[in-house]
Amino acid sequence: MKKLAKTGKRLLVILMVAALFILPMGGCGKKTVGEITVINYGEYLDPDMIDKFTKETGIKVNYEEAITPEEMYTKYSSGAIKYDLVCTADYMMQKMINEGEFIEIPWDQFQYKDNIGEKYYDFCKAFDPENKYSMPYFWGTLGILYDTTKVKGPVDSWDVLFDGSYAGEIIMQNSMRDTFMVALKELGYSINTDNPDELREAQQLLIKQKPDVQAYLVDEARDEVVAGNATMAVVYSGEAYLGHEYNNDLAYVVPKEGSNVWIDCFGITKNCEHPEYAAAFLDFLCREDVAKANFEYIYFSTPNVKVIESLSDEERADESLVPPDSATDNCEVAVQASDEINNLMNDLWKEFKSE
Repeated sequence: MKKLAKTGKRLLVILMVAALFILPMGGCGKKTVGEITVINYGEYLDPDMIDKFTKETGIKVNYEEAITPEEMYTKYSSGAIKYDLVCTADYMMQKMINEGEFIEIPWDQFQYKDNIGEKYYDFCKAFDPENKYSMPYFWGTLGILYDTTKVKGPVDSWDVLFDGSYAGEIIMQNSMRDTFMVALKELGYSINTDNPDELREAQQLLIKQKPDVQAYLVDEARDEVVAGNATMAVVYSGEAYLGHEYNNDLAYVVPKEGSNVWIDCFGITKNCEHPEYAAAFLDFLCREDVAKANFEYIYFSTPNVKVIESLSDEERADESLVPPDSATDNCEVAVQASDEINNLMNDLWKEFKSE
C-alpha cells in the first residue's frame, strides 16, 4: 500500500507540472514566450488587436500611452520603463533617429511589409533616408475644413484665409509650427525653411491676418465649424473626416499651394532585448485584417494599400480619408528645425501671440 501511495504522489506531481504547460497563460490560448513594451498615442490602436497578437504568438504586450510626441519622448527618456517599440510623429522620429535611439528594423523577417504602399515609405525618407528605422502607421494632411453652405466660391487655396473674404469666420490652429506652415505656403516658401527672413515675412502675414481670425484653437477648431459658429478652420484630415460625419455640409481641401503631410511611425528602440518579437508585432500591424480593424477604430488615413483597396467608392473619394496623389504633390513632411531656426520661430510666435 505504501508503494502504491508513493507512486500515486509521483503521478500527481507529474500531472500538476504538465498542467502548467498545457493551461493557457495570461488569458491567452498560447503559452507566453516573451513580452514587449509598446508606447503609442491614446486610442490609436484597437485594443482587441493586442489580445489577438498575444493569442496568436504567445508574446505578451505591455501597452503604454502618451498624449503628445513630447510627452512620449519624456517618458521614454526617463528610463523608468524600458520601451521596445515607440510610435511617434515624423519630427520626433527624426530626433530619436539622430540621437541613436532606434535600431534598424529587420525587414527580412516581415511577411506583410509590402502592404504598406511605397509612397508612404517615401514620405518617411524626409527623416529616415534609407527607410531603416521607421514603419509607417497612420498619416494625413493639414488643410481647410469648410461649410459648403456658407462659402461664396471655390475653396482651393490658402488665399481664402488671407484676402478678407471671411473676416471673423476663420479658425486657425493654436500651434506654432502649423500656423507658420500655412503662412509659409501662402507665401510660396517651404514649411522647412531655414531662412530667417522668410519666417519674419510669414509672421508679418499672420499679424496682418489676425483681426480676421475668430479664434486660435486645436481640437475645438473642427467643433466650431460643425456647430456653425465658423465658416472654415485649419484642421488635420482625420479631424475633418469626423467633422463631416457630424455635418454632411462640410468639405475638406488641401490647398493647391501645398501643405504639411504628417506621418506617424513605429520604431524599435535600442533597449529592445528581443527585436524579433518587436518585428513580429510590426508585421502583425501590416496584416490586412489587423490594419483594417485599426483603421475602423481610428478613421485616420492608412498607408495600408490592401485596406484602401477594400474601402467603398465613397470612402476612397473622401479627400480627408484617402488624400489623392494630386492633393499631396506640393506637400512636405515637417522635419526637425535647427536650434537657431526653432528659437527664432518660438520668439516670433510669442511676439505674434502678444500683438
